[in-house]
Amino acid sequence: MTIQLPDLAAMEEFGARIAVQLRAGDVVALSGGLGAGKTTLARAIIAALGYKAEVPSPTFTIIETYDPPAVRLPLVHADFYRLQRPGEVAEIGLDDYRNGAALLAEWPENAGGFEHEPACLSILLEVADEGRIAIARSGADWLGRMP
Repeated sequence: MTIQLPDLAAMEEFGARIAVQLRAGDVVALSGGLGAGKTTLARAIIAALGYKAEVPSPTFTIIETYDPPAVRLPLVHADFYRLQRPGEVAEIGLDDYRNGAALLAEWPENAGGFEHEPACLSILLEVADEGRIAIARSGADWLGRMP
């Protein structure tokens, strides 16, 4: 599925549609080059889940967590840009963070990818002439609830 995101409002609306469908155990894997809009989309999802404060980019911390009541469900926002090898995911304890939470994963390929998980919604963001294009592929658990 290809979604046109011509401006920030469209990105925020797309993020809101994802947030409505998001459940504990889900992964939203956000791929694309630098400046493609991964963090912008992640922030839109987190805001749509109810978070009212500024959402920091986890580029340096790697993982930021959000818990109810600040958000509708427990959420892990991870940015794997700085990982050198997929094995580092275990070293930072990602599985512990994910227990009972949804995961927003930027640069998922640096963590070994999540496409094999049935609860993964993979979104490739690309810069277009105007705005962005999102190419979404879903795992089996997302069928019938694609945003």
